[in-house]
Amino acid sequence: MIDRHLHRSFSVVVCAYTEERWDDILAAVDSVRGQSMPATETLLVVDHNEALRARLLARYASLSPADGGEVRVLANAGPRGLSAGRNTGIAAARGEFVAFLDDDAVAEPDWLRYLAAGYGDPRVMAVGGRTLPVWVSGGRPDWFPEEFDWVVGCTYRGLPPGKVRVRNVLGGNASFRRTAFDAAGGFATGIGRGGDRRPLGCEETELCIRLGRALPRAVLLIDDRAVIHHKVPAARARFGYFRERAYAEGLSKALVARSVGAGKGLESERRYATRVLPAGVARGLRDVVRGRGRGRRRGGAARAGAIVAGVLTTTAGYLVGSARVRRGPATFASGPFTPADTPVRV
Repeated sequence: MIDRHLHRSFSVVVCAYTEERWDDILAAVDSVRGQSMPATETLLVVDHNEALRARLLARYASLSPADGGEVRVLANAGPRGLSAGRNTGIAAARGEFVAFLDDDAVAEPDWLRYLAAGYGDPRVMAVGGRTLPVWVSGGRPDWFPEEFDWVVGCTYRGLPPGKVRVRNVLGGNASFRRTAFDAAGGFATGIGRGGDRRPLGCEETELCIRLGRALPRAVLLIDDRAVIHHKVPAARARFGYFRERAYAEGLSKALVARSVGAGKGLESERRYATRVLPAGVARGLRDVVRGRGRGRRRGGAARAGAIVAGVLTTTAGYLVGSARVRRGPATFASGPFTPADTPVRV
């Protein structure tokens, strides 16, 4: 149960970059404005796309903030990419808490209320939620293992259920105390998705580890009742994207390890690789034996094979990324939240 009288001041940041997602962006904003605990404001940060920014400014110029909170449209004040866009939102936020929602996701009505409920303990610096895939193609491909749902930005099999303490929250469905950024800085602009087309990630992992170093008593939580639904386009339900995203994850993990150390940078990944993934392979093979042609048991061998391929591809990306960072210092910028960010060489 959650307290229906609970209210905390939340700024919700949605980063947008293409007019091709126009309807998705509007749906994301509508889901924020329809929360049972209204947000103080929604910050739409547009990533170096003046046509999209002008269109969104016109769309929300006459909207009354009285019902569902104010909607403010901002230009990304830093370099192209998701991290700088989020940092722009953080800098402009007026709320005591800052939440992040992907521009192709919609939040369930109690999303903010469940996130807010996690902050009763002053040590809690971040609260994340559960992200469920919405397969545009009509359903999950038989070969696509739930253990790899992080490939499409969703909660994956292996994360503990309920309300639990974690090393890091997942960036597309997360919230932080505003003071967390004062202590640790913002999202690193040298790690996650930027101007190139490679689907890099892990910027929230690096930030959360850095936050734990800055505030050793900090607590980070995931409450799986704080649910959003994330659209997965058909192009991301193909094995080619699966492989590309897994390789990019390996590259990103190498940067995280360089930034915060391999011990913390790969702590959760070791358990995932040694326990969750072998169990997934065994489950897929068991489905082959027990249930040929029956429901989700179809494709068991393909799911087992995809897990093995995902592990090998991610490992290859990590090895290549590690070799690259050994050849020269990696450069990150993580605040202050202005275009004049000073890169940090590590």
